[in-house]
Amino acid sequence: MNSLRRCGIYFLLCALSYFFHPLLVFSQTAPSATLQTADAEQARQHDFDFNIGTWKTHIMYLEHPLTGSSAWDELDGTVVVRKIWDGRAQVEEFKSDNSEAHFESTLLRLYNPDSHQWSFIYGNDGGTILCAHMIGGFKNGQGEFVDHEPFNGKLILARTRWSDIARDSHRYEIAFSDDNGKTWETNFIAAWTRKKP
Repeated sequence: MNSLRRCGIYFLLCALSYFFHPLLVFSQTAPSATLQTADAEQARQHDFDFNIGTWKTHIMYLEHPLTGSSAWDELDGTVVVRKIWDGRAQVEEFKSDNSEAHFESTLLRLYNPDSHQWSFIYGNDGGTILCAHMIGGFKNGQGEFVDHEPFNGKLILARTRWSDIARDSHRYEIAFSDDNGKTWETNFIAAWTRKKP
């Protein structure tokens, strides 16, 4: 009888462990999954850390985007990028070096941890302010963000792209689409080179 009772208790314990095993596994893996999510979140807010510093930039820009024009102009400048809020935001200041054309602009880049998206608020010394909620991210060493923006009286798609990212250089482009992303016209290309101290 004792052996039957022992066998019964053994099977009961096996059955209980079978039913409670998922709960034990969940309680053991849930913190790890939470940590992995937190690590990924922490990494996203540092997407633009490569951009921090002082840069020389050579810019080519299309004078009249989305008009069929192929007239490009060029501009050299200096960009200073500082991070704030532990990388969840950056302030970027651009100043042209050309004596014949003075131009300054400021960009505030903000990371939203709830939506996992970046927003860009741009202003220049001419009083132009552009607020854009860019959607996208970094994949395979390239960042791409898209939003809708008003341009020449209609709503278009605007895309910003960071590529060729290295410690001391990267490339930044802006492109517009007036056919909902079927075709894109690049209208701004900037080659950045880190300024040596």
